[in-house]
Amino acid sequence: MVALPRLRVRTARIADPGGLLQLAPVPGAGQLRELAVWLRRGDGIVGRGEVWRAEFSGPDRIREAREAWQQLVEASEISDEVQLPSTGLVAFGAFAFADSSDAQSVLRVPELIFGRRGGVAFVTRVTLAGDDDPEDESEPVLATAQLPVLAPIGDFAPLAFREGVMTAALHHDAVAEAVERIRAGELSKVVIARDLLAPIAAGQDFRAVLARLAEAYPETWTYAVDGLIGASPEMLVRVIDGAVTARVLAGTAPREAETGADAEAAEALRASAKNREEHRYAVESALGSLRSLDRHEEPDSGLTSSPEPFLLELPNVWHLASDIRGTLPRDASVLDLVAALHPTAAVGGTPREAALAAIDKLEPFDRMRYAGPAGWLSASGDGEWVVALRGAEFATDAVTAFAGGGIVGSSDPDEEFAETLPKFRPIVEALGATVGPEGY
Repeated sequence: MVALPRLRVRTARIADPGGLLQLAPVPGAGQLRELAVWLRRGDGIVGRGEVWRAEFSGPDRIREAREAWQQLVEASEISDEVQLPSTGLVAFGAFAFADSSDAQSVLRVPELIFGRRGGVAFVTRVTLAGDDDPEDESEPVLATAQLPVLAPIGDFAPLAFREGVMTAALHHDAVAEAVERIRAGELSKVVIARDLLAPIAAGQDFRAVLARLAEAYPETWTYAVDGLIGASPEMLVRVIDGAVTARVLAGTAPREAETGADAEAAEALRASAKNREEHRYAVESALGSLRSLDRHEEPDSGLTSSPEPFLLELPNVWHLASDIRGTLPRDASVLDLVAALHPTAAVGGTPREAALAAIDKLEPFDRMRYAGPAGWLSASGDGEWVVALRGAEFATDAVTAFAGGGIVGSSDPDEEFAETLPKFRPIVEALGATVGPEGY
């Protein structure tokens, strides 16, 4: 049973503090899971401390989180002078990929949240409310003397990765078996992932990893939630003032160093029948999932998608991408959309249940929260949730990085292994390592 306290929440403008990451806590031993960060193009939110935390597991984990959040919001006293997305009562969250995962799905509310959006900087302070401790509303949310000192971002020693549980040989066999299953008609597409492992020395500043990701990949969403860290290019779903947007990525080609070769790689991806097939499955899956809970008067009127996939340019790869737009169905929350969309065909496969069964059989590890939803939601109904890609699960002394690719009937095991290399690159390079031709 989730404990639901009564929270007092106050948000106010502040002078722009500069680098938001420098306001994030320096996570030492036992504090890594308190690191809460959401950044894109220099804007976003960072959290310090923790007032409330709830864990969920099993097939109903997202629904249970939605219910707990709704009850928490209803019991809270919220004063928001700023009234922007991500102000007021906000929780950071991350959910396990699989129903059977041992990894805990979590929602957590920091004690302090510093943010910036559209040139407006703000702070939110969250405390436990009680009938015997009324707060003077005339007092500032946070006195100048209480503002945390901007802590310079320290070092993170380079790591040495090794193959994980899914070795190159096992990955080759898993892809080959997946292709056989697809050609036999069991399913149309399945995503097969692999892992890399590395030990972490004591005393590292994990904010350095986030700073490198944010600088190198400003168009992605740099996230840190409960020890899950990365920079995802794929927005699972965003709800801002009732407007819904989602981005589907499926189909990948590595960038080339020479301009002409890079342009050729992009056009080859655009024309690739294999990648366009993979992308079509992902878009159809996302649209079907959203329409399953659409309660507009005309079921399809609330959703539109890109008529043709476009090329999304990132520093490490080209992606085929499609955007889906619409309006929030009546009485729905952003977590309803998260539950309907996850797992997308871009990270699971299609048909969904057959693909998940194949992943369970072919992958020799627990994905934990890799490829699961990660993001934030607010009491006002806003929220942004990415697919947790280009990242890793961190503990104080070790890290597990993941990357995968979509398998269809025309897939080649060697090519699929090669496709994982640029997908590992963002998190591996942020950790000071490299991905060589062997894949680690």
